[in-house]
Formats: sequence, structure tokens, C-alpha cells
Amino acid sequence: MTTGDRAAAITGKVVVVTGGARGIGLATATAVHRLGARVAIGDVDEAAAKTAGEAAGFAVAAKLDVTDPESFEAFLAEVESRVGPVDVLVNNAGVMPVGLLADEPDAVTRRVLGINTYGVIVGTKLALRRMLPRRTGHVINVASLAGEAYAPGVATYCASKYAVIGFTDAVRVENRGSGVDFSVVLPSFVNTELTAGTRGIPGFRAAEPAEIAAAIVRLIARPRPVVRVTWQTGLLLGSQKFLPRRVSEAAARVLGGDHLFTDDVDADRRRAYEHRARGI
Repeated sequence: MTTGDRAAAITGKVVVVTGGARGIGLATATAVHRLGARVAIGDVDEAAAKTAGEAAGFAVAAKLDVTDPESFEAFLAEVESRVGPVDVLVNNAGVMPVGLLADEPDAVTRRVLGINTYGVIVGTKLALRRMLPRRTGHVINVASLAGEAYAPGVATYCASKYAVIGFTDAVRVENRGSGVDFSVVLPSFVNTELTAGTRGIPGFRAAEPAEIAAAIVRLIARPRPVVRVTWQTGLLLGSQKFLPRRVSEAAARVLGGDHLFTDDVDADRRRAYEHRARGI
């Protein structure tokens, strides 16, 4: 599919992106806006959302707490009143505090699951109630390759992303034939604040936010159930499920997987993000 074909498929669509003030969310909103979509971004950081939205010329840029159904409902209602019916919802908001589970405060556990999993469920539910009567729409949930693999130091994050994958697949088959599409995006390490202070998998490059955005653009133009970015890392991690557990875990240890999110983390470089991710 050419750029022109993608533009033709996206022009005029109302695309909503959560966690849209920075990182993958902002890159996605910018990419679809350039192709002619009418874009709305929501973010819990209202100031950052408004700054990003004004700079890019988005139709709506407002505060959104994805863990609060009333906030999500009010945000979507504002989008519909100002722009029109939502064609695409990209549930992108997410956080990844790192550290051993035994040291993780309960409040942080609830926050990760609240944003990464419950927020996706809330957004999908509210979008469905709007899309099903019109028999058209597309919900794209941003999970992670950590939802197919696992590593010490991000246990709760992995749990939240495993849940998003299973949830998206279940909702997709539940609504087969409804006219509403469902997709899940599985990024690898991405050069955003979320991975600050971590070094990624040796021998495998980190993706850029624009690459994830490009994958989402392709999904909007031609829906399919799942996409992995980068495909090389996706192939590596996805293949683990077909190997005996001892073999896959031994390979992960050789690649440094036991230390990526524990003692290999640069705490100083990560401090600002950790404070935000943990709600400090």
C-alpha cells in the first residue's frame, strides 16, 4: 500500500489517541494528522497535551485520566461534539516502573494495572458503545512484546500487557461481523522516556516512536489482528513460546534478560520517568 493509498484511507477519519502528549502517542497522532485525519489527543498531563496539540494543530487536546470512566466518557463526548463520531481509538497510555516485585508498593501495582489494563478496557468499552450502532470503527490497543515474553524487574508490567493481548483477541472474536475492527500493537524497546536508563537486548536495535506510529497508520488503512515492531525482535521473543521453557529462559539469560530491568538500569537517567510513572 502506497502513502497515497494510506492517506486516502485515513483522510477525514476522527482518530483519538490516549497518552498522546509524548512518545508513541504523539508520534502516532502526528502521523495520522499529516495524512488528513482529524486528531484528538488525551493525556493525564493536561499542560503537555495542550502544548503538543497547539503545536501540531490537533482538533482536540485535553486532560484524560484513562483509569476514570467518567473522565474517559467526558473526553470522548467532547471529541464527538467538537469533531464528530470517533472512527479510530488508539489506547496507547501506559507506564513501566521497573524494580523487583517484592519491593513494589501496592499503590504502584494498582497504578500500572489501572493505566495499562483497566484503562484499555474502559476505552474499548466506551468506544464500542459508540461504534457498534454505526457498525463501523477500529480500536487499536498498544500492548508490548513484554506481553509475549517476560523478564525480571517488570513483572507487573508484563502482566498488564499479557492481559491487553488476551483482552483484545477476546473482544475481537466477540464482535466478529459487527463492522468494528480490533488490533493489538506489540512494540519492542522504543526510544522514549519509558525505556530511559535501560539498554535493550544486545544485538537488537531499539525502535523509534515513528516506527510504531507507521505501523499504526498501516493498521488503520488495512486492519489486522496484530503487528509486532520491530519484526526482528518480535520474531526473537515470539519464538520463545515454541521452545522448551528451559531453552528459552537459558537463551534469555545469555542475552542478559535477567539484568535488563534490574541491576543494569541507570537509576539516575531513569529517575524523572520513574517519578512520573509511579505518580510521585
